[in-house]
Order: sequence, then C-alpha cells, then structure tokens
Amino acid sequence: MNQHVSMAEGDALAKRNALVLACAQAFGGANPAIVISLGGIVGSQLVTDKTFATVPVSLMQLGIACGVIPAAMLMRRLGRRNGYLIGALTGVIASSIAAAGTGSRIFWLFCLGTFMCGLYGAFVQSYRFAAADTASESFKPRAISWVMIGGLAAGVIGPQSVYWTRDLTPDAPFAASFMAQGLLALLAIGVVMMLRAPPVAAVRSGGGRPLSEIMRQPKFIASVTAALVSYGLMSFVMTAAPLAMVGCGHSIGDAALGIQWHVLSMFGPSFFTGRLIARFGKEKVTAAGLLLLACAAAVGLNGLSVAHFWIALVLLGIGWNFGFIGATALVTDCYRPEERVKVQAANDFLVFGSVAIASFSAGGLLNTGGWESVNWLVFPPVAVALALVAWQATQKRVRLA
Repeated sequence: MNQHVSMAEGDALAKRNALVLACAQAFGGANPAIVISLGGIVGSQLVTDKTFATVPVSLMQLGIACGVIPAAMLMRRLGRRNGYLIGALTGVIASSIAAAGTGSRIFWLFCLGTFMCGLYGAFVQSYRFAAADTASESFKPRAISWVMIGGLAAGVIGPQSVYWTRDLTPDAPFAASFMAQGLLALLAIGVVMMLRAPPVAAVRSGGGRPLSEIMRQPKFIASVTAALVSYGLMSFVMTAAPLAMVGCGHSIGDAALGIQWHVLSMFGPSFFTGRLIARFGKEKVTAAGLLLLACAAAVGLNGLSVAHFWIALVLLGIGWNFGFIGATALVTDCYRPEERVKVQAANDFLVFGSVAIASFSAGGLLNTGGWESVNWLVFPPVAVALALVAWQATQKRVRLA
C-alpha cells in the first residue's frame, strides 16, 4: 500500500514539475531558436568571408555539447533548481554579450555570446530528464513529452521576439533581439523558482556503478545511438535545407516558412507522443521516428519543388520528435536513481556533440555534394540505429518470456 501511495505522490510531483519545466522550456527553448534565426544573418554582416557566416550557430551547438557535463556536475552538487537558476543567469549574460558583439560589430565577441547561449542551452536540454525524476515507469514518457510541448511555444516565442524587436535599434541591427533573449532568460528564472526537485541527498547518495559499466550496456548503446542519430540527422538536414531551397531558386520567405513548419512538426506531436509510447512501447515509437527520418530523405531525393522541401521538413520534424523522445525514455531505463545525473550528462554530451559536428559539416557537404548527397547520407545511420533498437526489443522480449 505504501508503495502505491509513494508512486502516486511521485507522479503528482512529476506532473507539477513537468508543467513548471514546460513553461521554463517555452522561455529557455526560445534561446536556440533566436540564435538559429539570426546567427547566420548577423554573422554575414560581421565577416567578409561568408564561409564563416554560420560559425556563430555552430558554436552555439558546440556550447551545448561542452556544457552538458559541467551542468550535470553543478546540479549533482547543488540540486536541479539551483543548477537551472545558474543556467538561466548564464543565458542573461550570454545574450548581453551577443547583443554587445552585434552592436559593436565585433565578430569574435558575437561568437562568444552564441557559444555561451549554448552553455545555457545545456541546462535547458536536461529539463526533460528532470521531469521524469520522480515519475513512475508508466508516467515517465508522458512527463518527458509534456516538457517537450514547451518547445512548441518556444518555436513561436523565439521567432516572434525577433520579429517585434529586430528594428528597435537601427544603428545596431538585431541587438535588441538578443536583449529580448536575455529578458526571456530572466523570465525563466522566475519559473524555475517554482520547481520542486528531489532533495540533493537523493541524487548524491550511493554513487552507483561506474559510468563505463553503464555505458557498456547494450540497451544504453541502442538508446544513445537512436538519440544521436535522430537529433544529429535532424540538425544536419535542417541546417542544409534553407540553403538548398535558395540555391534551387526558391525565395527566402519559402525557406523560412518551411523551417517554421519544421519546428511546429518537431514539437506539435509532443501532445500525444507520450501516450503513443505508453500504448505501443518505447522501442516501436523510436523505430517509427527513425523510419520517418528516412522517409523525409526519400521525399527530398524525389524532387526540388517547394512542396518536396516542405513535406521533407515536416516528416523530419515528426521523425525527430518520435525518435528523440522515444530514445530519451529508453535512456531512463539504463540507470538507477543515484546514477541518473551522470548518465544523463553522458547521453547529452554524445547527442549534442554529434549535433555540433552535423552543424559544422552540413554547409560544406551541401556546397560540395549538393542537396542529393545530404539526403543520401541519412540512410546508413538510420539503418544502424534501427538495427540496434530492434535487437534490443528482441532481447527484452526474451528476458520477459
């Protein structure tokens, strides 16, 4: 009986935290949306060699990869809420530096700001894990999914912030947009203050198994592979798509609208992804996401019209949602409560390290091999991830038999 009460209390706290973190995600998730929207534009204004125009965006992705382990160490020592407060404060400072770099037209200063925006993003990316900390096994996928819904709001808040503030400082184009980004981080501080995370002692006690032992588990290997393939390929194709559309003669407006539909497709399914996982299982939903990524590449290979690009981007977004949320839920099966912080950090380091590599390489591959080569490159990683997830699902059925 006490176990049932404890489970009910844990799920009640998880629901409350998931709602708080969804709101924090709406503000914090706007951080990368603003950098992705403006990084290349501002970069092209600050450098003479346009090859380096997208470096600020890539540095943000690198900042996320570099920040996940220090963020985890901070939260392990100080607790989730205090860690997230430090992260949001970092976001305020980062946005101020990016705005200063834009206003003074100093490229390296702007790049420093976007890199620090990535450090803030490293904290935001772990919101989905924090929502599952006290949840029962059956509620974990829904808790994660609820937090990801906040990303849908972020996909609107970020671009709208740019739209309403882009002309406020005519002498320093877009500087006001980065100041608005800092304001959103300030709002996130107020939201995070309402988080009721488990006590620090519960996170720190015991220590658990060595990380190397946990990472050698076949289920961890399958989970993290599915996550990094889902996120890495999404970032890779998304970065290349607008450039490919313009290169094919389509307008910048068509490219921007395609990215908007892509972002909505990334986060919109979160309203029901958790329920799909509860009904069909983590492995099946993850596999469906990977297959949708392959379908997006197939559409991209079959034509260069606006419709082909848009349909491919929508499929890419839905595939990312199913694949990444499913893989995140699978990762939660790989650790004990006292191991969760270090395992989550290792997972995110691997995932966002791959995203950073994909972001740096997308432009170069598109320039040398074209849009066709970008799409052909999707299939091999998807095949590997699908094989690992299918094998893990088979092993799970054998253990339960």
